[in-house]
Amino acid sequence: MNIDGLPEESVPVWKESMEKYQLETLQGDHKTDIVIVGGGITGITAAYLLAKSGKEITLIDAGHLVQGTTLHTTAKVTAQHNLIYDELLTHFNYQVARGYYEANKDAMNLFEQIIQDEQIECDWETHDAYLYSTSGEYGKKLEDEYKAYQNLNINGKITDSIPFNIEIENALYMKDQYQFNPTKYLNQLIQIIQDKGVKLYENTVAVNVESTEQSATVITRDGHKVEGKYVLSCTHFPFYEGKGLYSGKIHAQRSYVIAFPNQNPYPGGMYLSADEPSRSIRHATINNQDYILFGGESHKVGQGKDLHKHYLNLKRSAEEIFGKVPIEYRWSTQDLVTLDKLPYVGPVTKDEPRVLIATGYRKWGMTNSTAAAKLMVDKVLGNSNPYEEVYKPSRFNADPSLKKFFSENFDLTKHLIKGKIEFPKNEVEDLKQGEATTFLMNGQRKGAYKHDDETVYIVDTTCTHAGCEVNWNDAENTWDCPCHGSRYSYKGEVIEGPAEKDLKNYDFRMLDILKDDESGY
Repeated sequence: MNIDGLPEESVPVWKESMEKYQLETLQGDHKTDIVIVGGGITGITAAYLLAKSGKEITLIDAGHLVQGTTLHTTAKVTAQHNLIYDELLTHFNYQVARGYYEANKDAMNLFEQIIQDEQIECDWETHDAYLYSTSGEYGKKLEDEYKAYQNLNINGKITDSIPFNIEIENALYMKDQYQFNPTKYLNQLIQIIQDKGVKLYENTVAVNVESTEQSATVITRDGHKVEGKYVLSCTHFPFYEGKGLYSGKIHAQRSYVIAFPNQNPYPGGMYLSADEPSRSIRHATINNQDYILFGGESHKVGQGKDLHKHYLNLKRSAEEIFGKVPIEYRWSTQDLVTLDKLPYVGPVTKDEPRVLIATGYRKWGMTNSTAAAKLMVDKVLGNSNPYEEVYKPSRFNADPSLKKFFSENFDLTKHLIKGKIEFPKNEVEDLKQGEATTFLMNGQRKGAYKHDDETVYIVDTTCTHAGCEVNWNDAENTWDCPCHGSRYSYKGEVIEGPAEKDLKNYDFRMLDILKDDESGY
């Protein structure tokens, strides 16, 4: 533990039940029916459904299976996605709002069907989902959301209390939702798809796609090619954008979770505050110990300072509700949000119908990922899907999307320019263990981090995706891009895309040489 009562390392509670796979890196060129890029819940579910239909599948992942967003989720399987249905009714129409609800409800049913059919043990539990407010402003918003439930024939009710030490204005709950252990679920599903002949490759970075009217081919960073009738991009941020301009239509948000042993019998339910900063509560049993998963504190990736404070804020809030608690796990998660808050699932562009993407789940990746997998599989198999129009990436609605499009891109431009002209902070020699700074070397911005073993790691702070300047994240010891959400380790290694190349790094001993150079550093 650190002095502030938090674990030193950021580790998700689900990692305790995660299996390690000894999978090869793709070598040479291959042909298959379907190429899937991304080994999270979307890609693995799609592989399972396609393998059941008799298709030959090759799935590749840039790192290791189930190590990305899926590992860092709170794993609520629900169609209650914060305050969304009133907004969908306001900005779209009844068909879109009802379609979104039904797509996520069908995804829950598909989850349950897979679990039953394959006899998967994954702590699948039924709970009501609660959205609560602590202020009059959000209490009114919850009332509007309840009216949307009624208009859409969603089974929900208003209540004035929840079973925790929280004074609330009101709460809106949706009956019979679910929670589970995502790594237990995927461990077994991966074994099932391997038994069905799905070819799995790790440490294989996809960088481009070549498509024709009859096929689509993934090109890896090592120059290998995998050709199939379709390519399914299930990589959180699309590794291939084509002419879809997704970098300007999606922004990345980061939020935080702590986990601590539950001292009292859990009253049931999954909880989320509608207020800001948000607070999320659920329980999970790990190694026969019941834990509370307590999350919230959302912000745009790469923006803000002293990010470690978000964990401290969660700890303080948790202790107000549960008393003094020993924090055993902490981690953060990254989510992508589209212009209109609906995911993009379908052809990357109208001109490339054989390249399908799934992205922008807005923190509700369990049901949206499963709905996306089913939609993409139906597209591949030529089946109709009632939610194709709801999720299609080619939609572009003037209200609210056009305004947000310009707003998001202005924000990207602002951070691009700011990073280029911002004066770096401190001298590298003044760094203490565990600290980072930016500095000038030959007139260019660099980043330095001093490890606990006194090693100093120096990187070029220019993001390799689109040239924005990354900022230090002291909560996770990473370099994060404020433009598109790419993240790098303190050594400059890519942790999360859309960046594909590592940051350039430098030997610390270069500084001694540059000190004697007349140009300085």
